[in-house]
Amino acid sequence: MDPPPLGSDLSLSGIASAPQDWRPASVLVPLVKRAPGVTVLLTQRTDDMPSHAGQISFPGGRRQEGDADAVATALRETEEEVGLARRFVDVVGAIDPYRTGTGYEITPIVGIVRPGFTLHADPREVADVFEVPLDHFLDEVNHQIGSRLYQGRERRFYAMPYGERYIWGATAGMLKNLHFILTSGGRT
Repeated sequence: MDPPPLGSDLSLSGIASAPQDWRPASVLVPLVKRAPGVTVLLTQRTDDMPSHAGQISFPGGRRQEGDADAVATALRETEEEVGLARRFVDVVGAIDPYRTGTGYEITPIVGIVRPGFTLHADPREVADVFEVPLDHFLDEVNHQIGSRLYQGRERRFYAMPYGERYIWGATAGMLKNLHFILTSGGRT
C-alpha cells in the first residue's frame, strides 16, 4: 500500500519541515476531460525564471492580498500563466497542503476542465503547456525516487518522467498525493 500523502518535498530525505512563516501559494491541478481519458495539464517554466527555472509545474503561484482564498489564487494564477478561463474549470476541492524547501505552503486545487478552452501562455513565465494522461500518474510503475546532492546533503524526491519530460520535486510529490487519494479512496 502507498504511504499516506506527503506534507513536504523534504519528507523523503528525512528532513522535518522546520516551523517558519510559510508563504501561502496555490496551484490548479487541471484534470482535462478528453476522449479516451482524462489528462493532466502541466506547464514548463521558462529557463530564466528566478526560481525553479525550466521545471515542470502546475499553473499557480503566491497568494495575493486580493485573493479571497486558495481557490481564487489558483484560478487567478492559471488565467495569468496559461490563459485558461475559469469558466471552463469545475473545482472539485483541495488536496493536502504541500510545503517546499523554498518556504511555500502550496494548496493544490483539483479542477475538472471542460474542453473548448483556448490557451495563451505568458511567455515571461511559461515556455510550454502540455497534457499527460492521468493514467500515467496513477500507474506506480511510473513513480521513481531520485536524489541529488544539495548543500552537502543528499536530497531525495519523487519523479514521474513522461517521455522527454522530467516531472519531479514538488509537482511529482503533489501528483503522488493525488495518486494516493484516487487509488486508496482516502485522506489523512
